[in-house]
Amino acid sequence: MEAMNRAAEDYVKLVLAMGPHDPDYVDSYYGPEELKAAAEKELTDLSSIQQRAGAVLADLRAVDASQQEELVRLRHRFLILQLESLVSRAGMLAGKRLSFDEESRALYDATAPTYPESHFQETLDRLEELLRGPGPLVDRYEAFRKKFLIPPDRLDEVFEAALEECRVRTKPHIELPEEESFRIEYVTDKSWSGYNWYEGNYHSLIQVNTDLPIAIDRAVDLACHEGYPGHHVYNVVREKHLARDRGWVEFTVLPLFSPMQLIAEGSANYGIDVAFPGNERIVFERDVLFPLAGLDVSQVELYYEVEELMSELSYAGNEAARRYLNGEIGAEEAAAWLARYEVRTLARAQQTIRFYDQYRSYVINYNLGKDMVGRYIERRGGTEDNPRKRWEEFEALIASPRLPSGLVE
Repeated sequence: MEAMNRAAEDYVKLVLAMGPHDPDYVDSYYGPEELKAAAEKELTDLSSIQQRAGAVLADLRAVDASQQEELVRLRHRFLILQLESLVSRAGMLAGKRLSFDEESRALYDATAPTYPESHFQETLDRLEELLRGPGPLVDRYEAFRKKFLIPPDRLDEVFEAALEECRVRTKPHIELPEEESFRIEYVTDKSWSGYNWYEGNYHSLIQVNTDLPIAIDRAVDLACHEGYPGHHVYNVVREKHLARDRGWVEFTVLPLFSPMQLIAEGSANYGIDVAFPGNERIVFERDVLFPLAGLDVSQVELYYEVEELMSELSYAGNEAARRYLNGEIGAEEAAAWLARYEVRTLARAQQTIRFYDQYRSYVINYNLGKDMVGRYIERRGGTEDNPRKRWEEFEALIASPRLPSGLVE
């Protein structure tokens, strides 16, 4: 539809115009240079961005896509919600204040549930039973975890092996272009543990932050999340099926603070379970990664029992972020809250506060995103006991313009 194509070009220019005002906003762009040049010329201030976005939204809302095929209907909704999010982000940059939940709804089309301390305390009590001993739980956990840290001189070998295994497990289920590729860099002084910078032409730069020691299970986490079937595959599939095959230019730009990122982060996290169903991950790590890292496997069962409980504390990070960003607690109190309810050292808690400062309510995209993506796929038959259907639904989701509210309809 011609009106939608025009709106898509305007959307790309608007996203690119946000870049000078928000250095984190444009995560990637590999589309036409003329759109970038036009954005730099036509849209130079937040007021003009907001006005133009409002006009494009009015045009889009006048388009009747109800009789079109599903992907076109999803495209129509995608453009509207992404632009509404852009307007909200521009308003924030101009000084508008939103609560944590208002912000996540406006930017990511979703709101995370709220949990009291008692919800996390139940898990902490079980951890206390597993890691008995004197001193604070966080000290006992860190002492236990040190036995499973990857030695720095073996990190690259271990991470490369994890990436290759994730790739081998993904390729039979998701058709990828032969020329897809990536390169790895190890970096420091970042607020995140890993990042995928998608560069277009089916290529990614995957960066791993080595500021803090990396435990053995993080190798598969990062390899799946940043690589296969996570961000690298997500972007390659969308470039192939949406940007190239359909010519939808809006999929050549990736705005970070937008609803599509909940799908991106959620599918990247859920993809770990898709690639390693049941106990297959534990077997691979025990039999392949532990030896590569030179780690003792005698306590491997206890390690995974502990880490399973630690995963139940993931929403504690949302609670710390909500209270901190709402101004209810300061940075020191937020770090202390994380140290207690997510069992983090002060250094790790402070790194997380840096993440909140930079990315704010983006934190919901990891855990809420995973849960929403998982429920959506499983409702459609993609359960653990039906792995083929699970992969089919996973690929269909990442190859579509579906956004968070579309996961619950």
